[in-house]
This record gives sequence, C-alpha cells and structure tokens, in this order.
Amino acid sequence: MTYVPDALWIGVNPSLSRFDQRLFRLLNRQIEMHYWGYCQTADEPCCMETALSLLHEYMQQHSQPIHLVGHGLSGALGLVYARLYPTRVKSLTLLSVGVNPTVGWQAHYYALRNLLPCDRYVILLQMVGMLFGPHSVAKANGLVKLLEKVLDTELSPHSLADCDGFSQGGIHSPLLICHGAHDAVVDPKAHSRWQQWLQPGDRLWTCPQGRHFFHDTHAKKVSPIVLDFWHQAASPQVRLPLIELLS
Repeated sequence: MTYVPDALWIGVNPSLSRFDQRLFRLLNRQIEMHYWGYCQTADEPCCMETALSLLHEYMQQHSQPIHLVGHGLSGALGLVYARLYPTRVKSLTLLSVGVNPTVGWQAHYYALRNLLPCDRYVILLQMVGMLFGPHSVAKANGLVKLLEKVLDTELSPHSLADCDGFSQGGIHSPLLICHGAHDAVVDPKAHSRWQQWLQPGDRLWTCPQGRHFFHDTHAKKVSPIVLDFWHQAASPQVRLPLIELLS
C-alpha cells in the first residue's frame, strides 16, 4: 500500500525552492509532508500542461485527499489542479498568489522591460529590491543571477496565461490565502480582491512586514496559521465563518 502524506508542498521552480525550506521544515515537525518538485528540461516546451499532468500522476498514487500548499507560480498550479480534481484536494494554501494568478513577479519583470529603457541587469536589480528588500551588493548580485536562471530555464507564467482554469475564482476545497503586507507583487488590493471568491471557512491572512517571500523570512509566524487552518479543514462539519486575519 502506498503511504499517503497529510500535506504536499508544490514546487515548480527549483531555483526558488530554498525559500520554501524553513516553513516546510516547521510544518513537517507537526504533520507528515512531502515536497513535489517539477524540473523543466531543456528539451521540453515551457507549458503548464506538462507540470499539471505530472502532478496528477503523483496524486493518483494516493487514495486519500491531501492538503496542498505552494508559493507564487507553484501555488497557482495548485489552484488549477484543485479546480480540475477537487476530490483529491483536502485544502489549498496559497502563498503570494493574487486574485489574478498569472500576475506574478515574472509578469512584473516583463512589464518593466517593456516600459524602461534599461538592460536586463538593471531591471533584475530593481526586481531584487521589490521582492527581497535591501541587500549588500554581493547578495543582490547573487539574487539577480538566481532570478535570471528562473527566467531562462524554468516554468514561466507566459506559458500559463491561456490555460483553461487559470483565471480568477476560488475552489470547492477549503482555501487559505496568505501574503506579505509589503509585497510589491501581490499588494493589499490584489490580496483583498480574493474576498469575492471565498466560501465560508476560507481565510485571508496578511503577514506583517512580510515581502513576496514572507514564508521564508517569517516562517515562524506563518507556520501556526497554516497548521490551524489544516486542523479546521480536516473537520468540515465545524467550518468557520469566512474571516480575514490581520495579525
């Protein structure tokens, strides 16, 4: 019999997986978790369907529904999966995913490239400031190279924009949506626009002082929020009223 984890972290950008590890380890102390990673090869087209198909192959190995969690583009993939296969998803936790899932940091990068007469390095340096805040020159240069690698070799939202299901809206399963209060990509307006799609028991949560990768820098604050939500989602007969948490 195949062992069924309680929760699955989705990761579609291997270069960014380092930012998932702190929260993943904290959650894994309390609940059995697996990490599902997608690595796009050089010969594969940049498309969501491949990642979605491989994720479904993994999920089909388990007979029970699982909590899904993902940040940014990985969370957006989980959102599409939860819409297509609701009976396999116990709940979905989205980290830094706006109400329009296609508008991630990559979309902001390409918008800046169209607007500003700057070379790639200058624009990526601005993106580093937006996503991570101020850093030393050496660390900022390292983050520029990291973002460059994601853009050049990994799954990009430009392959997702026309995908059916990758649109605004919620899901049937319980939904937790978290963002950082100082996220320049998923700003407070984009976060609050989720309200119209939420069902009773779904939650919005804002991490004070957090930026786009708040789940890394503030993992200890995020962990109890996610664990409490999973506890409630496991008891659907005691569904909480729709609330927004600001703490």
